[in-house]
Amino acid sequence: MAAPQQPHPEEPATVTQEDAVGAPLRTWAGNLTYRARRVHRPRTVAEVQDVVARSERVKALGSRHCFNDIADTTADHVLLDDLALPVEVDDAAGLIRVPAGMRYGELVRELAGHGRALHNLASLPHITVAGATATGTHGSGNRNGSLSTSVAGLELVRSDGELVVLGPDDADLPGAVVHLGALGVVTRVLLRTQPTFRVRTSAYLGLTWERLFADLDEVTAAAYSVSVFTDWHRVTSVYVKSRTDELEVAPEDFFGARAATEPTHMLPDAPVENLTDQLDLPGEWHERLPHFRTEFTPSRGEELQSEYFVPREHARAACEALRSLAGRISPLLQVGEIRTVAADELWLSPAHGGDVLALHFTWLPDQPAVTALLPEVEEALRPLGARPHWGKLFTTGAAELERRYPRMADFRDLVRRYDPRGAFRNDYLDRTIGPA
Repeated sequence: MAAPQQPHPEEPATVTQEDAVGAPLRTWAGNLTYRARRVHRPRTVAEVQDVVARSERVKALGSRHCFNDIADTTADHVLLDDLALPVEVDDAAGLIRVPAGMRYGELVRELAGHGRALHNLASLPHITVAGATATGTHGSGNRNGSLSTSVAGLELVRSDGELVVLGPDDADLPGAVVHLGALGVVTRVLLRTQPTFRVRTSAYLGLTWERLFADLDEVTAAAYSVSVFTDWHRVTSVYVKSRTDELEVAPEDFFGARAATEPTHMLPDAPVENLTDQLDLPGEWHERLPHFRTEFTPSRGEELQSEYFVPREHARAACEALRSLAGRISPLLQVGEIRTVAADELWLSPAHGGDVLALHFTWLPDQPAVTALLPEVEEALRPLGARPHWGKLFTTGAAELERRYPRMADFRDLVRRYDPRGAFRNDYLDRTIGPA
């Protein structure tokens, strides 16, 4: 681990929540109002260090595309929007170092100027690099690891105010990448890149459960990224995203499903203007891999989300378990999505140790009803080893999560080293990794 750097005695801008943002800070969906008494917009890393060192309880906030209290705190929030740090590109090594608060929609423009790409993107590019990688947010594709697997290094401020720099060979890095905000305030992230590539998106209608189950491995392996949408009564559509250097022409037939002849939204009767281009029109990787365009806000927050990851070998059993609950799920569901994520060795990654099937739920904004239903969903998936998405709604507790994550005890040891005074603790961490 690189030698820590001490904070400088500078006084950062400190204001109440209302002064900082014009209104109390809430999650994207508005389902949670954060409790912090103060909000800070530091301009330098030294100011971040000073805020962290002085605060009894502190958390960083990104885009707030989150549906639980993972980033909640009772004292101080740090917003990184104004943190003035340069973007550094190492073309020879294929690395880019970016400010933690940068959003993927901004990052891809930087990469495009260098002819570089990430291996994958999430469904929407409006989320921050630090927030997405800290929670194991993923994207799709049999061969594609989560966004966290692009991380080659971190710079973060520990609870004593020291700036710690972790590089690719640092022994702490596999445990620190998916950190849930428990280790510190990340200021910069080092990412691995690859040469740019082009992608086409084809939408298909009419895939049956019978065909999906019969050919599940072939369906998910048929393209670089595949998303199957469902209401859990039927498969409603499939997005097939192919690299143009791997597939020259998209087929008209996709395991018995027919190619859509007009842009197709995953939500019934929703406007398609905010979707990235479909109908086999090739485009740069960052213009096709997300479902939604950067220049549009894909949602007004009128939704809640949950997601669970099961080992790929249990994919059919997991889908059948959820189909048996379709009558309970569908009245609260806007859309479900089935994706795959490749295995990694990051300690708290939902794909740690094996390839997984991701089962995503976009719910109606009725939190009491959704919260009441989640234990049923989790009970159905529990025998299959389901792990919840860290940034979405779930009720799985620390004891169960400890059984799901073999490196959880090691992660708690890491937390004790980086945050011995508990400045980054909150109710969420007490519920998920266990009390301090």
